[in-house]
Amino acid sequence: MKFKHLLIYSFLLTLVIVSCKKNQGLDITGQAYTAPVADTSGSSGAAAGSGVVVGADAPPASGDNSNMLFGNPSGATSLTNDNYLLDQGYYIESYNATKQEPNWVCWHLDASNIGSSGRSNAFAGFTGLPSGVFAVQSDSYNYSTYGFDRGHNCPSADRTSSTTANNATFLMTNMIPQAPNNNQQTWGNLENYLRGLVTTGYEVYIIMGSYGTGGTGLYGPFNTITYSKYTAEKINVPSNVWKVAVILPTGNGDLARVSASTRVLSVNTPNINSINSNWKLYITTLDAIEKAANVNLLSALPQSVHDALKLKVDPGQ
Repeated sequence: MKFKHLLIYSFLLTLVIVSCKKNQGLDITGQAYTAPVADTSGSSGAAAGSGVVVGADAPPASGDNSNMLFGNPSGATSLTNDNYLLDQGYYIESYNATKQEPNWVCWHLDASNIGSSGRSNAFAGFTGLPSGVFAVQSDSYNYSTYGFDRGHNCPSADRTSSTTANNATFLMTNMIPQAPNNNQQTWGNLENYLRGLVTTGYEVYIIMGSYGTGGTGLYGPFNTITYSKYTAEKINVPSNVWKVAVILPTGNGDLARVSASTRVLSVNTPNINSINSNWKLYITTLDAIEKAANVNLLSALPQSVHDALKLKVDPGQ
C-alpha cells in the first residue's frame, strides 16, 4: 500500500512539474523564457509622463552598431506627424500620430545590451511628441475592456544594460495593442531566439513594425481602442505584426559585410489570440513585408545585395 501511495505521489509531482514548465514556456531553440505577467492596463490611474534619458550604454548615433544603420524604412522626418522620426537613443522609430502607435521601430542588438537591470515595468506616456499630438498614456489600452497587451516593439529584455535603457522601452510610443498570445508566446519565443544568438557570437539589426486595422485580443475583435477619460484617444489595433532581423557574426564594417548569403529573417504574424506559438510558421520574405507594410527595408545596402536578399526565405535556425 505504501508503495502504491508513493507511485501516486510521484505521478502527481510529475504533473505539477510539467505544468510549471508549460507555463514558463520554451522558445523554438529549447531555451526557457518567462512570459510577461498579465497586462492589466486601465485598472489604475496613468503613470506620470516621461521623456528619454540617454546613457553611455546607448548604441552610437551613426556607423557600426547604430540603430538605423540599414536605412530609414519610410523616409521618416520631423515634418509629418504620421511618419514622425523619433530618435530615442536606445532605438529609433517612425511614429504615427493618427494611429497613435509606431509605424516601425529599429535597433541594434549585441551582447553588451543584455545585462542585469531587469524589467522596470515603467510604462509611461512620452512627453516629447509634437504640440497637439495626443500622448497615449500608460492606462490607455484599458485591458479589462479590450484585452490587448501593451506590446513592446523594442523589447524590454533587449535593453537590460541599465535601468535607463530598460525604462526607454516602456514609453507608450514603443507600444502597439498586441494580442496576449501573440505577444507573450509567439513574439516572446522569437525575441528569445534572437537574444540567444547574440550570446553565441552574433549581432542582430532588427526592424519591427505593424500595419492594417483589426486584431483579436482576449475579449474578441476590435479595430480601435478608446477610453472615455481621454477624449482624443483612438488607438489603431493593427491586423499584422512583423519583424526583420539581419543576423551577422560579431565584427566590424557591418554594412560592407552583408552579402547575398547573409541571414535575413523575416516574420509576419496576424495579431490574433488564436495564433500558434511557433513563430517559424510565420516566416516570410523581406519582399512580402515591404509590399504589405509599404516600407523600403535595408535601403542602405547596394541594390544588387538588397535584390538578392529580398526573396530569400530564412529557415529560422
